Amino acid sequence: MATSSSSSVMSGIQVPQSRWDSSVSKGRRSMVRVNIPVPAPSFPLTRFHLPSVPAPAAVRWLGDVRDGNSIELYQNGNNNTVRKLKMMKKKKKSDAPKAWKGSASVSRSQQLKTWVPCCSSLSRNCYGKTTPFPTSTSTPRFFRQKSCFPLSAHTFKTHGNRIQPLCATVGPDEPHAASTALPDALLEKQDFDSLYPQLQTAELEGFLSTELPSHPKLHRGQLKNGLRYLILPNKVPANRLEAHMEVHVGSIDEEDDEQGIAHMIEHVAFLGSKRREKLLGTGARSNAYTDFHHTVFHIHSPTSTKDADEDLLPLVLEALNEIAFHPKFLSSRVEKERRAILSELQMMNTIEYRVDCQLLQHLHSENKLSKRFPIGLEEQIKKWDADKIRKFHERWYFPANATLYIVGDINNISKTINQIEAVFEQTDLENETASPPTSSAFDHSKVLKKERHAVRPPIKHNWSLPGHKTDVKPPQIFQHELLQNFSINMFCKIPVTKVRTFRDLRNVLMKRIFLSALHFRINSRYKSSNPPFTSVELDHSDSGREGCTVTTLTVTAEPKNWQNAIKVAVQEVRRLKEFGVTKGELTRYMDALLKDSEHLAAMIDNVSSVDNLDFIMESDALGHIVMDQTQGHECLMAVAGTVTLEEVNSIGAQVLEFISDFGKPTAPLPAAVVACVPNKVHVDGIGETEFKITSTEIISAIKSGLIEPIEAEPELEVPKELISPQQLQELRMQQRPSFIPLSPEISVTKLQDKETGITQLRLSNGIPVNYKISKNEARGGVMRLIVGGGRAAESSNSKGAVVVGVRTLSEGGRVGNFSREQVELFCVNHLINCSLESTEEFIAMEFRFTLRDNGMRAAFQLLHMVLEHSVWVEDAFDRARQLYLSYYRSIPKSLERSTAHKLMLAMMNDDERFVEPTPKSLQNLTLNSVKDAVMNQFVGDNMEVSIVGDFSEEEIESCILDYLGTVRASRNSESEHEFSPILFRTSPSDLQSQQVFLKDSDERACAYIAGPAPNRWGFTIDGKDLLESVADIAVADEAQFHHEGNDVQKDLQRKLRSHPLFFGITLGLLAEVINSRLFTTVRDSLGLTYDVSFELNLFDRLKLGWYVVSVTSTPSKVYKAVDACKNVLRGLHSNKISPRELERAKRTLLMRHEAEIKSNAYWLGLLAHLQASSVPRKGISCIKELTSLYEAASIEDIYLAYEQLKVDEDSLYSCIGIAGANAGDDTTDSLEEEESGEGIQGVIPVGRGLSTMTRPTT
Repeated sequence: MATSSSSSVMSGIQVPQSRWDSSVSKGRRSMVRVNIPVPAPSFPLTRFHLPSVPAPAAVRWLGDVRDGNSIELYQNGNNNTVRKLKMMKKKKKSDAPKAWKGSASVSRSQQLKTWVPCCSSLSRNCYGKTTPFPTSTSTPRFFRQKSCFPLSAHTFKTHGNRIQPLCATVGPDEPHAASTALPDALLEKQDFDSLYPQLQTAELEGFLSTELPSHPKLHRGQLKNGLRYLILPNKVPANRLEAHMEVHVGSIDEEDDEQGIAHMIEHVAFLGSKRREKLLGTGARSNAYTDFHHTVFHIHSPTSTKDADEDLLPLVLEALNEIAFHPKFLSSRVEKERRAILSELQMMNTIEYRVDCQLLQHLHSENKLSKRFPIGLEEQIKKWDADKIRKFHERWYFPANATLYIVGDINNISKTINQIEAVFEQTDLENETASPPTSSAFDHSKVLKKERHAVRPPIKHNWSLPGHKTDVKPPQIFQHELLQNFSINMFCKIPVTKVRTFRDLRNVLMKRIFLSALHFRINSRYKSSNPPFTSVELDHSDSGREGCTVTTLTVTAEPKNWQNAIKVAVQEVRRLKEFGVTKGELTRYMDALLKDSEHLAAMIDNVSSVDNLDFIMESDALGHIVMDQTQGHECLMAVAGTVTLEEVNSIGAQVLEFISDFGKPTAPLPAAVVACVPNKVHVDGIGETEFKITSTEIISAIKSGLIEPIEAEPELEVPKELISPQQLQELRMQQRPSFIPLSPEISVTKLQDKETGITQLRLSNGIPVNYKISKNEARGGVMRLIVGGGRAAESSNSKGAVVVGVRTLSEGGRVGNFSREQVELFCVNHLINCSLESTEEFIAMEFRFTLRDNGMRAAFQLLHMVLEHSVWVEDAFDRARQLYLSYYRSIPKSLERSTAHKLMLAMMNDDERFVEPTPKSLQNLTLNSVKDAVMNQFVGDNMEVSIVGDFSEEEIESCILDYLGTVRASRNSESEHEFSPILFRTSPSDLQSQQVFLKDSDERACAYIAGPAPNRWGFTIDGKDLLESVADIAVADEAQFHHEGNDVQKDLQRKLRSHPLFFGITLGLLAEVINSRLFTTVRDSLGLTYDVSFELNLFDRLKLGWYVVSVTSTPSKVYKAVDACKNVLRGLHSNKISPRELERAKRTLLMRHEAEIKSNAYWLGLLAHLQASSVPRKGISCIKELTSLYEAASIEDIYLAYEQLKVDEDSLYSCIGIAGANAGDDTTDSLEEEESGEGIQGVIPVGRGLSTMTRPTT
C-alpha cells in the first residue's frame, strides 16, 4: 500500500467515534449474514450493543474514543477473522497524512462503510475486510449488515394478478450489481396473505423469471482503445466527486517469481505521479489498493477549485491516466517504495493476519488464492529492479484491461464523456498489441491483441456440492503462542449465483430470513453466566475477489470450553435446519425488512458517492444487476408476497446442510475445517499449561452436536410498547413535567438559534435537552444521552467499576418486567438501534431510530425505562467481569497493546482509569458496586440529551416531556468532588523511555511517543487557564502591529484568540501539519516506516489532554524511526510552518466539515456538552462560527498552540515494542520481579495495554 494521507481530528466539539476501518476486539456475539444486491444503508437494529470483548479503556489515547470501553453501535465489523486479510485490498494513504484518522464524528459515508459492505459479500467491505455484525450472546445485533434492499414502492404496476416491472434505462450487456445485506430487524407479525393477491403458478413463474430493472441513472460506455467507463450523478457530498481507475490485474496474475509485484507497481505508480501531486493544493485526497483480482487508484476531489471555479475533473483524469498508463519507474522511487513495502509487510504481520492467511490457504488450497497474497514475499520484493517491474506493467496495464468509475456531483453527462475521451482516447492506440500473460503453456511466438480479463479472478475451485468431490479433508489445526482463544471455521464453497431476476432476489431474501432466525436463537438461548462459546457466527456471502460464495460457521470459545461450544453451535444449526423458522418468525422478519427498506428508499439521496461507486465496482466480478434504492424497494415488495414458509425453510436448509448433515454421504463436503488454537492456556490455580487438540477430537465434537436431542423453537411474544398510555398518564400526573428557564441568567424556557436550527430546553427535573430538526436523513433520527463522570469517577476502591458496570447493564438487557429477548424484539420492531459506552469522562447512550410507526416515541420509551427501571442481574455481571478478565489475559499476546499500555501507565502515573482493570480489581467488584458506580452518575443535572432528526417541533417536544420529563428528579451534589485527582507522572522520570519485548516466530516492531497537552478549552492538568494568556498576547500584538496588515484580518485574529475554541481549532490544524511532516520525513524521505501518525486526545470535561505518535517499523529501524519522529515534533521552531502548509490543513478540515455537516451523527457531536455545567465554555458560537474560526487562524496562532504541547525530553514519553524469536534475550530486566505484582506473563517487561492496532490508512 503506497500512502499519503491527511490526518487530524476535526477536533471541534464532537464526541469522537471510531473510524470505520479500525479493528475491533472479538467477543461474545452471534452473527449471521447473507448478501442482497442493492446499495443502501440501514440502521443496525438491536438494543444495547457492546463489542463482545471489551475494547481497551484508553483507545481514546489514540484518538479513537468510541473504541475505548465502548459499547459500540458502529462497530467496524472487522471482528470476524474469517478471510478478512488486511493485505487483500491495500489502501494508499491519501495526499496529506492520515486523513480522517481519529476524526471526531463518523460521517454518513463512514457509517455506510460499516453498515454497507459494498461488495456482494456481506462479509467484506470494498477494502477486503470482513464486516460482520458482531453481537454479544446476550446482546444480539439483528441484521447487523446494513446494506439493505433499498425499498420504495412505485415502479411496479399490477395488471390483474400479474406484477410487471416498468422499463428502466439499461446500459451495456455487462451486468453491474454488488451485494449488500438486508437490514437486520425483527418485526411483529403481519398477515401477508392479506397484503398480496395469490398468483397462479404459471403467472408466478413468468414473473419470477423477469429480469430485474437496472439503475436508471448509471451511464456506461467504452472508448476505442477498450477503456470502459461508468458515470453516475450523485449529489452527496455536494460539489465533490469520486474518480476510481480499476485495473483488472492483481496478485492472482503474478507468476512464481513475481509475488507482490502488482502491489509494488501500485506503490511506485501512485506515489511517483507528478500530476497527482499537483492536486494536493485543491482539497483532493487520493488513495490506492491492491487485491487478488484488481488494483484500484482513486481520487476524491472537489468538482472545481474554490477561488477560480476551474473544473477539476480534467486534472483528476490526467492524474489517473499518468498513474495507470504512463508511470515513470525511476530507480529512486522504486527503492523508496521497496523500503516502504518491506516495512508494511512487517506492520501487517500480526497474529490476526497470520490466522487469516491460514484460513485462506486451507479454504483455497486447490488454487492460487492460497499462495498469492497481495503483500508478496519479502525475499522477492528485495530483488526486483525497475525493468522487472516495468515488464509486468506493460503486460497488464492497458486501457482495455481497465474500467474508470466517476460518481459525484455531475450535471452534464455529455461533457464528462468528452473529458474522458480527451484524456484517455489516445492512450495505447499506438500500441494495440503486446505480449499476453506469461505462463508455461503459452506460445511466446504469438502476439495477441490486448484484451480485458473475461472472468475475475481467473481461478478454479473445488465446489462443496453433493457429488462434486469425494476427498474429505481432515480438520486443519493452526497453533501459535500469540493466540489466546479457541476458534474453528467450517467452510462451504459454491459458485456465485448472479442476482439478475426476481427469482434470484427472492431466494436471497428467503435466505436472509432463515439465517436471521438462527442468529436470534443462538443469542437468546444462551444467556447463562458461563455460556460455552464466546461467539458464534454464520456468514453466507458472495466474494468477487475470490470468485465464489462461501458459507462459514465460526465458533470462538475459551479453550477449556471448545468441545461444548462446537456441540452447541452444531446443535442450533441442526435445529433450524430440521424444524425451520416458525410462521411468527417469518412474518416478523419479513415485516422488518419491508419497513426498513421503505425507509432506505426515502434516503436515496443521502447515499455517498464513494459507497455507490464501491457497490457498482464489486458487481463487475459478480454479475448482479445494479438497482437504485427505490428500485430495490419495489422489487423486494414485489417478491415478498410470493414467499412461503415452506420455501424459506427449504432454501435455508440447503445453506446449512454441510453442517447439519456432516458425515452423511449425501451432504456437501466442507471446503475446509480450520481450528486456530493457542499453544498454552491459563488454568486457575495452576497457571499456564500446554493446550492439546487433535483432528479426531474436532470431528467427535462436531458429531456430538448431531446426535444431541433437539426440540422445535417456541414462539415469542413481542411487546408493542414499554410504557402504556395509562402508565404514561400516571407518570405525567405524578411528575408534572415542564420546561423551566435554562439558567438563572436566561429567563426564557426555550432558546432557539435560527442560523443553526438548534433549540435548547431544560426540564423541571434538571435534564437539559438540545435538538435540531434536520431533513438530511429522511424520516430518521438520532439521540444521545451523555452522563458526566465516566471512568474518571472510579475511586481507588472501585477500579473498573464503571466500565464493568456499563457492560453489565448491556449484558443484562432487561428493563422493568420485560425480558432481554422482549426488549431486543421491541427495538427491532421499531427499527431502533441502541448503543451504550463508557469513556474516561462520560457514559453515553445513543439511539438510532426511524420516525415511521412511532419509532421515535419507542426510542424515548426505552431511554425512560433504562433510566428508571434498569434491572441488574448477577449472571450479566459475571459475564461482564469474565470478558474483561479474558481481555486482560490476551493483552500480552499483542505487541501493540503491550507497548501502548506500558507507555500509558508511565505517563499517567499508574492510573488504572486509563487502562484495563486488573484481575485483582475485577475480583474486588460486586454487582452492587458496579451498579452504584454507574447509576450514581445518572442524575438529572449531570445528564444531557441531544436529538437530531426529521421530526416536527410538536413531535419532539411531546416525547421530551412525556419520557424525559417524567424521569424522577435528582441532583448530583457530591459526585464531582469525589473524583480522585488525575496526574501526569512527575518528570524527569526513568520511565520516560521504555521497551517491551514479545516472543514471536516473526519479527515486528512498533513504537508510541506521547506527551501532555491542554484540553479542548485551554485548561491544563496543573490548573492553568491558557485562554487568558492567549488573549493577553493578542492585545499586545495588536498594539504593536496596529498599522500593519489588514484590519479585518486583525479583527478575525482577535476574535479567534478570545474564543473558547481557540485551542480546539489551532491544535487541530497543528495536527494536520505534523502529520504531513511525519509522512514526508519519516516515511518518504528516510524510509524508516510504512505507517506513522500523530493524533490528539483533547478532553472536554477533564482538564487535560495528550498527543500520541504511533509508528510501525522493523526491529532494525524502529529506534531511528522514534528519533526521527521526535525530531519532527521538536523541529517546528527551526523549520517554520509555511503558509502553504497552513492553508492545506485548513482546506482539509473545512472540507471535512462541509462533507459531514449533512450527517445527523455529526450534528450530535456538535451538540454534545452544549449545556453541560462541566464544559462552561461550550456555546452556540462554537458551532456557528466554526468555519470562520478555522479561516482566521494564522501561523502565529498555531505556534501559540504548539507551545502548549510538551515535546521536550523531560516531558515526552516513549515506548518501543519488538517482537521476534530472540526479542529480549539481551535485556537485563527482571521478569520474575515484575510478574510478582500486577503484571501479565509473557511480555518483557510486563504490561497490559490498549488496543492500538496498526491500522490501514485512508
